[in-house]
Amino acid sequence: MYRIVRREALRPTVTLLEVEAPLIAKKARPGQFIILRVDEDGERIPLTIYNADAAKGTITIIFQIVGATTEKLNHKAEGEYLQDFVGPLGKATETEGRKKVCVVGGGVGCAIAYPVAKAFHECGTEVHTVVGFKNKDLVILEEDFRAVSDVMKLMTDDGTYGEKGLVTDALKQLIEAGNTYDEVFAIGPMMMMKFVSLTTKPYGLKTIVSMSPIMIDGTGMCGGCRISVGGETKFACVDGPDFDGHQVDWDLAVKRGAMYKEFERHAYEEACNLFKQEVK
Repeated sequence: MYRIVRREALRPTVTLLEVEAPLIAKKARPGQFIILRVDEDGERIPLTIYNADAAKGTITIIFQIVGATTEKLNHKAEGEYLQDFVGPLGKATETEGRKKVCVVGGGVGCAIAYPVAKAFHECGTEVHTVVGFKNKDLVILEEDFRAVSDVMKLMTDDGTYGEKGLVTDALKQLIEAGNTYDEVFAIGPMMMMKFVSLTTKPYGLKTIVSMSPIMIDGTGMCGGCRISVGGETKFACVDGPDFDGHQVDWDLAVKRGAMYKEFERHAYEEACNLFKQEVK
């Protein structure tokens, strides 16, 4: 069992949990993830590691309430325990040897973008960041990004904070201003990563995306996380999660990601109804 040592509500639907997991904390690197179960009867879900503190023996994760399991996870309090917490899984993001990069994060994907931007920064790389949110109420980790960025652009869809527009708008502005990047790293909603890749392709800029498809075991056995990259089948859990964004078959990835939407919606509604009954 894995004890929750800190819980912080970053936004109404976004929560940070720091969990005791000393063996994982010793080995975790930016870009890797864990798979957890809230309770004995729960499903396994992957969540990317926001921070690993080897000295404290803790792993910090940030998640958005989007389904039944994240709803259950959000009801966990400090001092309570998680059933399973497995990792680190996946390959760490390669951050060495770059002189100048642009890290693009969208929504809660910024929880993944930040440790990658930080790792680039610690390697002495010039780091430009573009982070995007729907509105001011969903902005997270702003000061964290500013601390590791040489240039930072914060975008909101409705213009209630930062600049109005999409992350692709800001990225294109940076490129057309003469910035030549050794790499663009993107993480966020599937469609955002697709259009970041389409934005950079005409400029010939290497673009890496962190894929988060449906995943069950996280060790390559189930095949649930398979995607097509350059015409070859890859498993995000063991071959990734980072891939060449210009080689990903985005139409297939989006289609597979929507396969269980209806089931997920029903499960979420059942979980919400259960918690409502407990409150009564």
